[in-house]
Amino acid sequence: MMKKATVRSAKRSAAKPARKSAGQKQPVKKKAAKRAAARKTSQPLMTIGYEQAVANRVIGEIARAEVDILVDVRAVAASRKPGFSKRQLAAGLDEKGVAYLHLQKLGTPKEGREAARAGHIDKLFRIYTRHLKTAGAQEEMDELAALARSGKRLCLLCFERNPTICHRQWIAEEIHARTGARVEHLVADI
Repeated sequence: MMKKATVRSAKRSAAKPARKSAGQKQPVKKKAAKRAAARKTSQPLMTIGYEQAVANRVIGEIARAEVDILVDVRAVAASRKPGFSKRQLAAGLDEKGVAYLHLQKLGTPKEGREAARAGHIDKLFRIYTRHLKTAGAQEEMDELAALARSGKRLCLLCFERNPTICHRQWIAEEIHARTGARVEHLVADI
């Protein structure tokens, strides 16, 4: 109940016009844009990578952040690391009350994964940018944006621990642009 009350009060305060003190000038367009972005979504969009971590620590960090839905953005939701294949991960999350959703078409195509493994992040970016223009990727990006607007606490999951070298960062930036959701990167203890 506490979480809902906090969200409601944030919505009310976002809807109230800001008072201007004497002599204070603020551009009306900037203030209106900030209020509009705040109305789009009040929940953060979180991301997490499981590289170097064990499943129970990653799931624990997700639960600690009060995530409602973990969105798996791997093209292949299988892993040699115990606990990170689709069914195992979904079962572990379910025990903590977190839903699991796999948006496969937001995953990196094979050639992009190969570029990432070789350390060619610029090539990965070019490949993934091209991939995001496909109908399937656009459809799933729209689905993700709608979920972000719904008020659910979402977390994107992929392998790389460092979000700056992972495609989930680019997904998060797109969702931020569409919904105004602030992006937070979670890190599980090793």
